[in-house]
Amino acid sequence: MDPEAMRRCLSFGFSDKNSKTAIGQYGNGFKTSSMRLGADVVVFSRRAKNRKLTQSIGLLSYTFLMQAKYDRIVVPMVDYEFNKQTGTWNSLHSEQHLKNNLSILLQWSPFSSEAELLKQCDDVGHHGTKILVYNLWHNDEGKMELDFESDPEDICISGKAKNTEKVGTRKAINEQHLANRLPYSLRAYLSVLYLRVPENFCILLRGRVVEYHNIAKDLKFPEFILYRPQNVEGSVITTIGFIKEAPNVNIHGFNIYHKNRLILPFWHVVSYSCNRGKGVVGVLEANFIEPTHSKQDFEKTPVFQKLETRLKEMTQEYWDYHCGLIGYHQVKKNPPATMTSNGSFNSRQDSGMFQPVVLSRDSPGSFHQNSLGEPLKRKELDHAVEPGRVKWKGVESRTTATAHKQDAQHATGPANQMVDQEAAIIMEDNQTLRAKCQEYEKREEELNEKVNRLRKEIKDAQHEYARLLVESKLLEKVKRENKK
Repeated sequence: MDPEAMRRCLSFGFSDKNSKTAIGQYGNGFKTSSMRLGADVVVFSRRAKNRKLTQSIGLLSYTFLMQAKYDRIVVPMVDYEFNKQTGTWNSLHSEQHLKNNLSILLQWSPFSSEAELLKQCDDVGHHGTKILVYNLWHNDEGKMELDFESDPEDICISGKAKNTEKVGTRKAINEQHLANRLPYSLRAYLSVLYLRVPENFCILLRGRVVEYHNIAKDLKFPEFILYRPQNVEGSVITTIGFIKEAPNVNIHGFNIYHKNRLILPFWHVVSYSCNRGKGVVGVLEANFIEPTHSKQDFEKTPVFQKLETRLKEMTQEYWDYHCGLIGYHQVKKNPPATMTSNGSFNSRQDSGMFQPVVLSRDSPGSFHQNSLGEPLKRKELDHAVEPGRVKWKGVESRTTATAHKQDAQHATGPANQMVDQEAAIIMEDNQTLRAKCQEYEKREEELNEKVNRLRKEIKDAQHEYARLLVESKLLEKVKRENKK
């Protein structure tokens, strides 16, 4: 960051929510995240731009504000520019400005001299940022909220890590599974935080590289289902399958990413009974729904609720057709009866396997009918049936019966003619009702868009109010401390 970007990053009351590069709704979440971890934070940043190399150091300290009894937020900063001729860093501000801000930085940071402070930027390079958070918060029991002792290569939430009794047992395998370590292990969370990572991207945690983990590669018997959300352009490919440890672990749910970042890990869309859905895991990137301010959930919009319903259906359908592959008893549904050319009913043998098909709750599906003119639901079909190959007997549309009267002589007789007329009338009524339904659906879409827009405006106003309220309370607390 350059000096101006650093000032925006550390200042209160600044909102960068309209920026396309911002991670959060109001910026990059620096103040929210750092102050949640500890009372004080010092930031070092360098930026090379237009052949100029700048260096900025800033302090955001709750301890400093409380001890100094300020009635306002004070953020000391020092800015430097590299002089190529002398090879030194020169202050961008007056000597008095540098002296005042530097004295506060040295008094309330872990560093005792300007040289020691500037040396912290050496490992940043020509372009980068380094953040040091100290005076970490403690819980009600007086222990640090973060656990650095349980695992020397990880940072955990205190009291959340589970110690397994015997390695290799079913209980140990379940407890040490990635899905169960995500809530308390930073290393586990970082390993799946991004859906895709560049080749030169690397995260170091306590001196060790965090290994990137692709959850989709952990699935066995995977299938890929296309989902087309309503009122949204494009489609989403959902990868679904059994977790590789199934059925020995009680893991299930969908991992939903938004713009490459994990929002909901192993989200339970079903509460399985009789093991239905156990071990079924999915992965998808849903950029058509909006995450909440905390990036730990999604806004409960109608689009999100439809996605939840569809994912529940996917889970149950996948389980019903594949549970036999992991040792569970598969209840085969009787396939629908079909009329042969000689008028007898035959049942096609069920292969027991479910073929990948394009599934979409909101997109119109193909319309099939059996030989009796009754509609067949998609779930009752084992395989997609081409409409051109469906043989009709005794049922013809009014248009087809008129145009091909000579070819339909096999359907003679009063009974057949009556069925033919009734079917044609029903089909015409069906088309009329479909047209009305489409009109109502279009109107519903317009109203939903309006509702979503208004809800988003309300949410933005609520977040802005909450942010200003926190800042106001902090100022009031500082004023109270000063009066004491």
